[in-house]
Amino acid sequence: MTSGLFARARHGDADAEPGLVDFAVNVRSGPPDFVRDAIVERVCDLAAYPSAADEARAVEAVAEAHGRGTDEVLLLAGAAEGFELLPRLRPAHAALIQPSFTEPELALRAAGIPITDVVLAAPWELEHVQVPDDADLVVLGNPTNPTSVLHRSATIERLRRAGRTIVVDEAFADITLDAMTGRHEPESMASSAGPDTIVIRSVTKTFGLAGLRAGYLLAAPEIIARLTVGRRPWPLGTLALAAITVCVGPRGQKYARAQAHQIAEDRADMVTQLAASGFDICAQPRASYVLLEVPGARQLKQRLRERGFAVRSAANFVGLDDRHLRLAVRDPVTTGALVEAMALLGEEIGR
Repeated sequence: MTSGLFARARHGDADAEPGLVDFAVNVRSGPPDFVRDAIVERVCDLAAYPSAADEARAVEAVAEAHGRGTDEVLLLAGAAEGFELLPRLRPAHAALIQPSFTEPELALRAAGIPITDVVLAAPWELEHVQVPDDADLVVLGNPTNPTSVLHRSATIERLRRAGRTIVVDEAFADITLDAMTGRHEPESMASSAGPDTIVIRSVTKTFGLAGLRAGYLLAAPEIIARLTVGRRPWPLGTLALAAITVCVGPRGQKYARAQAHQIAEDRADMVTQLAASGFDICAQPRASYVLLEVPGARQLKQRLRERGFAVRSAANFVGLDDRHLRLAVRDPVTTGALVEAMALLGEEIGR
């Protein structure tokens, strides 16, 4: 199906109506003060075009954060722009590891590129995936939206083949932790990816900047050269450049690590509350959202809306259906109110 909850282009913001408690959008509540200050400081400069110096500062900040050369960094007007650029690589056959974020499919199909959906079975782990040998472009998320599964980077490395490019969507990587050691970003490939790998990152999720559109990708210089042929001038505005610079800088990295620990605590509490109320969590969550399978989920979603809560249907993700709901991680008190409402309504619906 291609309409309503099943439309590939539908995102969580369609459910997050004003006045509802938002569990639908997996973006943190708002930018921290130091990021807001960096953006506000540049508002008076908006009469001028974005400068080469601003762009260079942002590129240098990203390169330093990940130990990459400045020629391996491409700034993006939101991570989604990175997927829009992929058709410029002219792949003959793209394999999409599903379920996953829908924008790569939309961009590649619009360009007429043949696609194979490689649909993983629950709990959606990558170890035994079978990708077509002739796929010269493979796209996956890590951690994956909406399953919240974090794949091992070593497993992703095994997808490499001669003539193949691997694209890893790391939009939520900066809030991941090693479950045992607490190491930050344990499976990120941003600093270690090979010359045939593209890593796409966002600064809008963790820093509450979805309305600004800011991100970047990391790749070999030859790949970046192909991605940028014919790209419009000034692809990022001054405020987005300022945001990237501060978010990937030392203060931003410290904030992201703190957010990762807070999210891990809040997520553990959410899992406990959901399990205690009899809800089935589909996989071990490692990102800022949790995926559930709930009988009667469509009706439950509507009834929750009537009670003042917005939740995200996962019906439009390949490999999932309208029994699946994605919940953004929130603080324990807010989560408690949602779970209480879910439990009461679930009894009424007869889950």
